[in-house]
Amino acid sequence: MAKRRVSKGLGDTVEKIIQATGIDKLVHFIAGEDCGCEERKEKLNKLWKYKKIECLIESEHEFLTDFFKTFKNQVSPAEQGYLLKIYNRVFNDKQMATSCGDCWRDILKDLRLLHAEYKQD
Repeated sequence: MAKRRVSKGLGDTVEKIIQATGIDKLVHFIAGEDCGCEERKEKLNKLWKYKKIECLIESEHEFLTDFFKTFKNQVSPAEQGYLLKIYNRVFNDKQMATSCGDCWRDILKDLRLLHAEYKQD
């Protein structure tokens, strides 16, 4: 049995669907072997990358446990810095410091969901 490739982004997923349905053979028949599919796949992969999530390290888990214990209306600049550091490392992202409330809501939601995946003793 062939080993399944992990999709890096939307382009890889579209390619798998096109191959599974046989549409790729039709496209190659009509447009030839150099139909531009590879370039489109790479462009889609760049535009919509799938996030590879890393595991929390112990200090990050402890910080998030303490942080999420109580409801907070405001996050200090020091907390924001460490939360972004954790978020960017774990989600392989490049979020910058922001005062956007919706942005922070999304970041905290993602971190809370990830933190909840760890077994609590």
